[in-house]
Amino acid sequence: MKQILLIILISVSWLSLNAQQENSQKEESLLQNPVSLEDKLFKQSKIAFASNRDGNFEIYSMSADGNQPSNLTNNSAWDEYPSWSPDGKKIAFQSNRDGNSEIYIMNADGSQQTRLTDNPAYDAVPSWSPEGNKIAFSSAREGHMAIYVMNTDGSKQTRLTNKHTNDGKPDWAPDVVNDVKPFWSPDGNKIAFQSTRDGKEEVYIMNADGSNQTNLTNNPVWDGCLSWSPDGKKIAYSSKRDVKGGIYVMNADGSNQTWLTNNHAMCPSWSPDGKWIVFYSLIKDEVEELNFEEKSRFWYEFNMEIYIMNTDGSNQINLTNNPAYDGYPSWSSFLKIEK
Repeated sequence: MKQILLIILISVSWLSLNAQQENSQKEESLLQNPVSLEDKLFKQSKIAFASNRDGNFEIYSMSADGNQPSNLTNNSAWDEYPSWSPDGKKIAFQSNRDGNSEIYIMNADGSQQTRLTDNPAYDAVPSWSPEGNKIAFSSAREGHMAIYVMNTDGSKQTRLTNKHTNDGKPDWAPDVVNDVKPFWSPDGNKIAFQSTRDGKEEVYIMNADGSNQTNLTNNPVWDGCLSWSPDGKKIAYSSKRDVKGGIYVMNADGSNQTWLTNNHAMCPSWSPDGKWIVFYSLIKDEVEELNFEEKSRFWYEFNMEIYIMNTDGSNQINLTNNPAYDGYPSWSSFLKIEK
């Protein structure tokens, strides 16, 4: 009987030790390779982003697991704010290579970089429509930032938001309203954007023709830099409402605003399957994370990194691990892989 009990105890101990070793190996594997290369998402999608790791801001592309970063623009000017076409074949972006900020497009491999806007004013932050036939962007050509839309060849540039003033608003509010950072809904019927028309930046939504402009966030602090979920039911955005600020998510009607990250995180972008969110953050630069605008360094001298996380804020994984500034990520749709 004692021999039987001893055998049982040895067997249980061996199984427990084996399970601990397996769990340890799994944790070590997760740290070394946090996302599975067998997953369709990480094999058939890419993340574009801006980085100054080569001395000035360029548009880069990398696999969705952080591997194979590639400089696409290779230009001495500043190139920022990439936006994928819905078929993943092209990227729209902002560049000052011709003396002032304009909207450009290029192939996904960086070839055929073509200017779409040609205006002495500031044109910025393009967003591709889900049908792939239009690009929304911000422009200061009327003396203030407004949302415009154009065809993908640069023709028919049309203003969607009108000039507003902040008469009657608090003294700290800007005199002229600025509407920036448009983002199309997945069905193409609406555009969300960031506006100062209520004194502070808020997330607004409007019909694709510019009508029915509505404040979604209604919060006294900065809210903006947004992204629509692939199913159109939610909007992720950045906010400074909780000291450090971070990424929030809300329903597309503005309800159920939920805090996801407890760090200085910005500019979320959803994965094409709706299960992940990519963003950039100051997590690795926490010494000067709070009120970093008041520090001696310029904003682009901080160590911003590209992260992904689950849509509930869990499992935050650093993809870039680079001492430079990596920001403004944009996640492509599923790409067709040539066999």
